[in-house]
Amino acid sequence: MSRLLVIAPLIVLALDVFAIVDLILIEQRRVRAMPKVVWVIVIVLLPIIGAVLWFFLGRESATGGSGQRRTVAPDDDPSFLRNIRRDEEQDERIRRLEQELADLDDDPPKD
Repeated sequence: MSRLLVIAPLIVLALDVFAIVDLILIEQRRVRAMPKVVWVIVIVLLPIIGAVLWFFLGRESATGGSGQRRTVAPDDDPSFLRNIRRDEEQDERIRRLEQELADLDDDPPKD
């Protein structure tokens, strides 16, 4: 029982330190609900609950959430595919125009 009285506060302290360090290092745009300063106060005043609230409510995940666009592979991105199609059409048009110009240059001069 005495070991638990020593280990439990160390675990709580480690959780709080980890939450505060994470809060300090995270980008401002990924902080939700409250400003960083308020989150630090919540984590310090409510040791376990504050850290849990930070990880579940206060921080936006790196994979996306709350309106953040996720990265799409190029072959799944409609705008990328549209641009490729448009570029191919432009290249084909340029090839046709160059061929027409080459054909015009090959005509014998008319006197």
